[in-house]
Order: sequence, then structure tokens, then C-alpha cells
Amino acid sequence: MPIATYDYLQFDPAELAGLKGDTTVTVALPAKDEAATIGPIVSAIHTELVLKHGLVDELLVIDDHSEDETAHIAAEEGAIVLSAADILAEHGKGHGKGEALWKSLYASSGEVISWCDADIRNYDNRFILGIIGPLLTNSEIGFVKGFYQRPLRDDGEGGGRVTELMARPIIASLFPELGGLVQPLSGEFGGRRSLLEAIHFSQGYAVDLAMLIDLVAAHGPDVIAQVDLGTRVHRNRPLRELGPQSAAILGMALRRAGLTNIPPELELVRPHMGNATVRLGDRPPVATLDGYLDD
Repeated sequence: MPIATYDYLQFDPAELAGLKGDTTVTVALPAKDEAATIGPIVSAIHTELVLKHGLVDELLVIDDHSEDETAHIAAEEGAIVLSAADILAEHGKGHGKGEALWKSLYASSGEVISWCDADIRNYDNRFILGIIGPLLTNSEIGFVKGFYQRPLRDDGEGGGRVTELMARPIIASLFPELGGLVQPLSGEFGGRRSLLEAIHFSQGYAVDLAMLIDLVAAHGPDVIAQVDLGTRVHRNRPLRELGPQSAAILGMALRRAGLTNIPPELELVRPHMGNATVRLGDRPPVATLDGYLDD
């Protein structure tokens, strides 16, 4: 069966607010040094989705060791700002995007949670409505992944380099049930807490694909949907950062495929660019952690 596909234009905030009933909704924004973009994003969500429509019950920013004014700006615009360093500190220092997502799930309370990157330059609330829409209108959907056009060149194309050069070949070779996803690594996604709290969270950049692999392994591909979010303009990372990201995805995927000899650290040798050490590893399901969802 093909992966169910939606369009953000299907979802109106007032209608979704009327449909959600007693379901609680969290929006979480992991952010590191995003002072240039975090303000308008938080303001739009807080003004329209929290105050006007009551669609979002909890708006969190997980500040991942920012050195700029990210935390201050987010708080001024209405978010609850939590320091990543203060969440689950007893578990030691983790790393990267997966760590921030894991901590945000633990620290939040919504039955439905939607994550959004904090570096979007053309943000509007379609990035949230498109994710939570299928979850509030279809009880059989447990996880939603966004996709969009990502202009890198003047012709509007060129984004998604790691997806095309690493993630998609991995999916075709090892996890073909995910082949219908347009952008398996997109930063806008969300799901039901009951599913997310039971899976491991891969640390670092591999978390996006790892979540998909683990959810499908546990529940089958029909639990996943995707949504067209239009066009997304954000900070495109330089090539030197994409190699370590790709290595993290490859190492995670080989481990998920059953290879037991993948080391916990990969040394990426890059003549003329500088070597990079890529750490692999998973955080445990948050449902197994002491204090989870305590009042």
C-alpha cells in the first residue's frame, strides 16, 4: 500500500481545534543559535495556534547550548524555554539533533507532538498544521513526515543532498518499505506520544531515518503518512558538514539492518578538509525513564 499523502491546504486551524476534543498537542522546537529566525516562528505559533485557536496546548523551545539570544527571544515571544543541559542530565552528555528530540519528548506532555526546525526563513503555520492535521483527523495515522521544495539554486532545486546521495540509496537497499517517502530526513514531523515513547532515539543526525525504521518495524508502514508543506527556505549547510551527517545515517542504518560490527565511533578520513569523528548510539525509550510524565 502506498504511503498516505496529504496537503497542508486540507487543514484549517479552526476546524482542527474543533476536532481535537480532549487531545493535547505539543509543538517543540529544538534550537541552537537561531536568534535570527526563532522569534517570528514562536510568535506565529503562540499568537494564532495557542491564543487564538487553542489548537496547541504546549509550546516548547529546547535550547541546545546556544551562545546567542535564542532562549531570550523565544521566551519573549511566548514559548516555554528549557535548557537541553538541564533535561535528563543524570544520563550524561549526549549529542546532536537526536538528543534534543529525545529530551523534548521527555519534557513535554502532549498526546500529539509536532517538531519543527527553528531555522526556517519563510515560516508560517502550515508547517505545524500540515503535521498535526492527519493525526487529528485520522486515528489510524501514528506518525507524519513533512516534505517540501527546498530551493538551493536559482531554479528552485538542489536541496536535499544527503537525502538523495545517502538516505534514498539506503532505503532502496535495506528498507524498501520506506521508498514512498519524498523526504525521509525532513525536519518537520510529529506523531502520537504512545508510539514515540516506546522507541529508541538515535543521537545526532541519524534520528530522522531511525525513527521511521523503528516505527515501521513495530507497527507496519501504514502507520506513517506524509504531507506536502509547500516551499521551505532555510539555512543550507556547507559540504564539509554533510559528510559526517551521511556517515551517521549509514552507521545507524547498518546497525538497524543487523550488522553487529559497526563501531560506536566512525573516523571519517577527509584529506584536505580535516577528519571528523562521528559518534553513533541510541537513547532509551522515554517510557522506561524514571520520572517520565510525573506531575
